[in-house]
Amino acid sequence: MKTCIYLSYKGLGANLLHLAYCHEIARKYGPVTIITLCGNLGAALMDDPLIKKVIFINKYHKRFIDILKLKDLLNTFSFDQIFIFYPSIRIYFASVLSNIKKVFCYPLLKRNKLHLVDAAKKFTEKSLGITNSSTETNFFIKENKIQNISNNLDNKKFRIVIAAGSSGPTTKWGAKNFYDLINKLNNNGDYYFFILCGPDDKNLSDEITNNINNDNYVSLYNKKIEEVIPFLCSANMYVGNDSFGSHITAQSGIKSLVILLDSPKAYTDYSKNYYRIFPEDVKIENITHGSNLNPDDVSVEKVYQEILNNKF
Repeated sequence: MKTCIYLSYKGLGANLLHLAYCHEIARKYGPVTIITLCGNLGAALMDDPLIKKVIFINKYHKRFIDILKLKDLLNTFSFDQIFIFYPSIRIYFASVLSNIKKVFCYPLLKRNKLHLVDAAKKFTEKSLGITNSSTETNFFIKENKIQNISNNLDNKKFRIVIAAGSSGPTTKWGAKNFYDLINKLNNNGDYYFFILCGPDDKNLSDEITNNINNDNYVSLYNKKIEEVIPFLCSANMYVGNDSFGSHITAQSGIKSLVILLDSPKAYTDYSKNYYRIFPEDVKIENITHGSNLNPDDVSVEKVYQEILNNKF
């Protein structure tokens, strides 16, 4: 049976958050094809045996009049069924009008306050007729890719992903906080750091690395997703902003300490490997897009102690 999953999200992290449900569907029907608005999801999932193909689209999804064009696109793949992880009227009708026999979709009138994890879990269970869909899954990467990283590093050092980059300025903890944290760790232990920043964050990466007192780091800002992932999967811990990297480490069984400043807790609700850090005078339930919490309200000492508490 040719199965399609439609993920209506541009961010890599939001797509990876749904990986457990893609795997659940694939375990029942065989490897699935994912259609996504995320341009680098295919590179991230290239080693996943449960994902047959990832199709990136950057058109036919914005205007209602594009339904017929999207219908024609779907027809070219001859899918037997499609699971639409979003209450999208246009995607739903395009699927119905195409030759897809079974169309499963989020309730079309329940778009407001959509809890990403709860909504995806309930939708998967209802669509598959099950009651125990797990929110956890395993991220797939070929072992030799991790080994290639390990072969070039001192395995006695504790490896930490320092996730300084993120999708927006209000989610960033700040360069000075990160290099102060790294230097404090260097003064008290034996570490190696993977500085995770995006291609547009060279200045951020440079500011951090120029202020590190040891030469025990590598910056990943100029690497492609498929080059970055082996570093993430070979780490012992993730520390930093809410970014795609935490979804990969958490799904790889790696403790992931995420600093929440402007991200809903829903993004990290699904895995036992997540540890949330946020200002002490703030309730986690009140943190959401638009909170714009002061990064300095999360002290370097607080993050440092969380690392020590979760190191073993």
